[in-house]
Amino acid sequence: MSTPQFRLPRSIYEALPYLYALGGTLLAVTGFQLTNAWLSGLLVFAGLAALVCGSAIWLRRRDYRSSQRGYEGFDQL
Repeated sequence: MSTPQFRLPRSIYEALPYLYALGGTLLAVTGFQLTNAWLSGLLVFAGLAALVCGSAIWLRRRDYRSSQRGYEGFDQL
């Protein structure tokens, strides 16, 4: 018996890079506004990590779309 795979709906998956970028930007800006050095550094680091994750998801989606475009005609053979 196999376990079911968890899949996100396409609309949410397409919005993920933008949500990560928005969240990362908000965290980084908030981190720059704080006076507590430890908390500020933590928030800026988390914001930059979220921006990197959003960029990685965006690049993977772009690569997937470009590779699928090359295979569009093969399913009709």
